[in-house]
Amino acid sequence: MSTAPLLSTTWTDHVTGSRGHLVVDRLVRGVASGGLRMRAGCTAEEVAGLARGMTMKEALHYDPSGRYVPLGGAKGGIDCDPRSPEAYGVLVRYLRAMRPYIERFWTTGEDLGLTQDLVDRAAAEAGLVSSIQAVYPLLDDETEARRRLADAFAVKVDGIGLDELVGGCGVAEAALAALDRVGRPYAGARVSVQGFGTMGGATARFLDRAGLTVVAVADVRGTIVNPAGLDVEALLASRDAHGTVDRAVLRPGDREEGRDAWLTADVDVLVPAAVSYAIDTAGQERIRARWIVEAANMPVLPEAEERLAARGVVVLPDVVVNSGTNAWWWWTLFGDIGADAEEAFGRTRSAMRALVGRMLDRAEADGTTPRAAAHALAEERLAEIGERHGWY
Repeated sequence: MSTAPLLSTTWTDHVTGSRGHLVVDRLVRGVASGGLRMRAGCTAEEVAGLARGMTMKEALHYDPSGRYVPLGGAKGGIDCDPRSPEAYGVLVRYLRAMRPYIERFWTTGEDLGLTQDLVDRAAAEAGLVSSIQAVYPLLDDETEARRRLADAFAVKVDGIGLDELVGGCGVAEAALAALDRVGRPYAGARVSVQGFGTMGGATARFLDRAGLTVVAVADVRGTIVNPAGLDVEALLASRDAHGTVDRAVLRPGDREEGRDAWLTADVDVLVPAAVSYAIDTAGQERIRARWIVEAANMPVLPEAEERLAARGVVVLPDVVVNSGTNAWWWWTLFGDIGADAEEAFGRTRSAMRALVGRMLDRAEADGTTPRAAAHALAEERLAEIGERHGWY
């Protein structure tokens, strides 16, 4: 797969001077899929890397027997602090500027710093029918498909929306598949999670309910630690819109440590679920976990990953681990599954189990890392998609 994207554009907000980026890495049937993130310091290079990752995430879920045909990969990013009073206005103006792309070939949704509700509200204000309207011409029955997706977004499980849970279900299942592969019992396995927003929070819930012990959770204020295990449900219930935990709910055994304490926790599984580039070469030396499960996009720098592999630390890559949310959107919209939580979780678990298994088998056979194996599998899928559906 070429490293040069199909399209890359940069926008400058005429009000604040904030910059935004859109990178379309590849089109399939004329459409690309990828979320929109907002964070201070977001760069064009970062967005390009994320867009390439989306191409692979889509391809890895290709099932010739399914109604959903994977789309191409794209990504949007805005260099702005999402907590800024100006952030919403910047978001609306970005979407208004990108409206021609969103209407024709870029389907987008929530990513780091944004919620789907906020994206939907801003998209409507920007004059868009939907943030995913470019895919509508590919649907057999647009009205029924939109109703099915809206119904799915209305489903809540124990107080949390299904759309917020499916990604974490996929991340957790990837971790569980890795544990099962080496016969590691869930009971007694310890977990540290960086980021307690949509993805990190849901991952913590599923791992906790599977019987693992979540001993550390980091948010923007620091890391909450309890070697005996945190009350994950209480922490989830106390979060604000940005995933910050209300410290008033902490129990006597819980303690607060620094923002980097999640990295050095004595755990089996480390889940970076917040920003990109969270683990560098210096940080990797302090990691004690056996598995790093990339719930965030691009959290481990390549050189750090090389050193981790040399130490026997297995990194399960983002292109596989956090692909569940994207796949769920399209399975639901195209009609491979209905607006039902158990059906969504069941499809996500089975798909992730199969994909992680193929990736680890390939890594073992080729003598490579799981990431290299995932990329090789994606290349094979992309070639097949190109032959069946064309290259644009």
